[in-house]
Amino acid sequence: MSVSPIAETVASLMPRARAELAELVAFRSVADPAQFPRSECEAAAAWVADALRAEGFQDVAALDTPDGTQSVYGFLPGPEGAPTVLLYAHYDVQPPLDESAWASPPFELTERDGRWYGRGAADCKGGFVMHLLALRALKAAGGVPVGVKVIVEGSEEQGTGGLERYAEEHPELLAADTIVIGDTGNFRVGLPTVTATLRGMTMLRVQVDTLEGNLHSGQFGGAAPDALAALIQLLASLRSEDGSTTVDGLAADADWDGLAYPEADFRKDAKVLDGVGLIGRDTVADRVWARPAVTVVGIDCPPVVGATPSLQASARAQISLRVPPGQDAAEATKLLTAHIEAHTPWGARVAVEQVGQGQPFRADTASPAYTSMAEAMRVAYPGEEMQTAGMGGSIPLCNTLAALYPEAEILLIGLSEPEAQIHAVNESVSPEELERLSVAEAHFLVNYARSKQG
Repeated sequence: MSVSPIAETVASLMPRARAELAELVAFRSVADPAQFPRSECEAAAAWVADALRAEGFQDVAALDTPDGTQSVYGFLPGPEGAPTVLLYAHYDVQPPLDESAWASPPFELTERDGRWYGRGAADCKGGFVMHLLALRALKAAGGVPVGVKVIVEGSEEQGTGGLERYAEEHPELLAADTIVIGDTGNFRVGLPTVTATLRGMTMLRVQVDTLEGNLHSGQFGGAAPDALAALIQLLASLRSEDGSTTVDGLAADADWDGLAYPEADFRKDAKVLDGVGLIGRDTVADRVWARPAVTVVGIDCPPVVGATPSLQASARAQISLRVPPGQDAAEATKLLTAHIEAHTPWGARVAVEQVGQGQPFRADTASPAYTSMAEAMRVAYPGEEMQTAGMGGSIPLCNTLAALYPEAEILLIGLSEPEAQIHAVNESVSPEELERLSVAEAHFLVNYARSKQG
């Protein structure tokens, strides 16, 4: 089978892509100044802006969004009468967690076993490089056939809503005929996939207080209320015995009717230890794509090393709740807050603070843009047909864009397939997937421009 000129060009550009991704991964761009200097995010934003200018983008700017972060915007005009496509990625990343657990430094792109390792390599700095590769290939083939807007967010991982609010305040900025969100991934390496649904999310911080100060556990334990014990009991109320999420009043029985996720595959992808069971009930796809899921993502309490025999006066946790399509994230927040207040034991004082929220999303997979993408995927992945799957994660901007531009078609692709292990230690990207998806995106833009001409 002959290789398309676009594919040949992308292949020739891969060494440059690796060098650029290494530069971008080197920025410790966690959008939380309590963990990393804000200057790291600002430097990453400047790098993205320079890259867009080098490709001939106009109106390039690092936009100061209401949450104190920067999102980078640029516009590349297309031929007269051509449609406009918005390409999205984000340059902020998850914290590296335990850096000593990485096989190579998290902010140093390292090649190993045919993959490139580094925080953000797949989620989602690689997504921005994918956009650059597609556009460069089209320029080499005669020009980009559509107008292109690029927006690279600076706080997607924090869920603080800066870009959503900025877009709502400047509704003309991101207007486009179709939108390609480069922040999801194939169901499996080599299996071209578009994402049809995203769970939304809400993030709460919960503080439990019971005493004026810590007490000796021998002198007072057994009668004095321990805030940490109260918090543990409260958190345990969020799951049933089989591990299903149980928030009072929140439905958790929806079914997924699309691509199946075999349990054996899920166990392998999630690296579940031998003999340890999965949680929840019904199919894996039901559990991870169609139903709510609560996770305790952090607890403030004394570490084991240096612990003293004390009753804790105060304890705090951060709780993430993933909200499936068909449910409202704001209503889910109210139900979760009410559940927390109702299940806090012993009359302990409880305070709930919301720190993030995003609505779930469902794409219209019958739209013409999906036909153009399916044709492009056949070129990039010979012998494979494009599949449609869900994703348990959240991209809060999707619903904002859908509300602002109801006529726009929204497609979700990306590099975060299961082997990428995004948000975990040893995150990586498959260079083959980066290459093939860049080819697919370039062909999509050609197909989409042609469909609009007809």
